[in-house]
Amino acid sequence: MSEPRVIILIPSYNTGRELLRATVSAALSHAGQVLVVVDGSTDGSDHGLEDLAPAQRLSVHRLPKNAGKGSAVKAGLEHARQLGFTHALCMDADGQHPANAIPEFTRILQNHPTAAIFGRPVFDASAPALRVEGRKVSNFCANLETLGWGVDDSLFGMRLYPIQPLLEAFEETRFARRFDFDPEMAVRLAWKGIPIINLPTPVRYLDPAEGGVSQFRYLRDNTLLTGMHLRLFGGFLIRLPWLILRGQNPLLHLSPPH
Repeated sequence: MSEPRVIILIPSYNTGRELLRATVSAALSHAGQVLVVVDGSTDGSDHGLEDLAPAQRLSVHRLPKNAGKGSAVKAGLEHARQLGFTHALCMDADGQHPANAIPEFTRILQNHPTAAIFGRPVFDASAPALRVEGRKVSNFCANLETLGWGVDDSLFGMRLYPIQPLLEAFEETRFARRFDFDPEMAVRLAWKGIPIINLPTPVRYLDPAEGGVSQFRYLRDNTLLTGMHLRLFGGFLIRLPWLILRGQNPLLHLSPPH
């Protein structure tokens, strides 16, 4: 396999100008090239974003209207593939994900270029208890649907993906275009046999005084996740004989214990 080429992919929707610029600047300090996909933002947060770095280091791709996180990531992946990149490290625009973790993600990739590197969140006191506890349900479902392939956290968005398999997974479903992107793609990549390595990664929830924003809507997004897992469970049953025969994730031993 040729040398992996990694781009940082940051989808953004109404993040706020200062927070988005801080996130992009931090990513640029740890990465060679960054791609921001502005998902129909209406708050002007992307104004002047290109001034942060020359075009060969920072690309800004704008969608005409808000289409959801999954759609923004998909558009970014297609653009990144056209630029010749083989892998995309996705991170949120809201300051939750640490840019200083980028080198460790890419270091692991150099030794395991066929793998997907998934962040495993390490929460601090800023994490809402409801979010920390509630995600356990989705994590249980994802591991059931993949027969324990090794998805330590189905919802955490800081992940280093191989671009081509992820785009193929998108083509297999008309879903995963919104908040359901992270868990559904985790399951579908596991179904495709992509090895997953989990990397403990600090996560910080910014409060409003720090400019923190959240697009999460408890009822809407949990309803979406419930329907998603019901769909995926049907796909799991169809694939169950093959999942049993293929065995475990070959890189499962590389994920640190909880």
